[in-house]
Amino acid sequence: MTTPLPITSFADPVPAQRLERAAAALTAHGFAVEILDDAAAARARVRELIPAGAGVFTGASETLRLSGIDADINDGERYRAVKPLVLAIDRATGADEIRRLLASPDVVVGSVAAVTETGSLVAASGSGSQLPAYAGGAGRAIWVVGAQKVVPDLETALRRVDEHCLPRESARTQEVHGWPSAVNRVLVLTAEPRPGRATVLLLREAIGF
Repeated sequence: MTTPLPITSFADPVPAQRLERAAAALTAHGFAVEILDDAAAARARVRELIPAGAGVFTGASETLRLSGIDADINDGERYRAVKPLVLAIDRATGADEIRRLLASPDVVVGSVAAVTETGSLVAASGSGSQLPAYAGGAGRAIWVVGAQKVVPDLETALRRVDEHCLPRESARTQEVHGWPSAVNRVLVLTAEPRPGRATVLLLREAIGF
């Protein structure tokens, strides 16, 4: 019987060999994978990967916020950013339009709660707003993932969601919005059947939750 990883390990970047193991497994499952040094490299690479004028939706992500990628997409004029469009629509009368915009952008950019060394991505969400695009609704998907999110297997990934990510995200939403977060929906991506659709940028440093 294996000893569970201590909770504190969920915040520490894994060594290079484990990052490479996860990258190899993801590649075998149809994801395009790049290992980059840091958030600055990911920020530059995201700009290279997304053509100007594309409709881009950014999933809620501390990784995107801290790296500057969220601001690059939503505050600039290079792309047709979906999030500002959605925020301008009346929730009562425009619910269907909001749903369509979020579900099928040209490109979705985000992060995930965990990457397994067996080649799966695990995303957790309170609202689920980003999950349709992640699962296949977006024409292209790009995930930026810190090295602390690599775990051995799916069981450990789900532990990471509950024991590490949720408390931190809940503290953030309590401070920003006045209410705690919840894990209401979990998406597990085990393979990408559409060649060239999904890119995972694995960083050698820790960033985000």
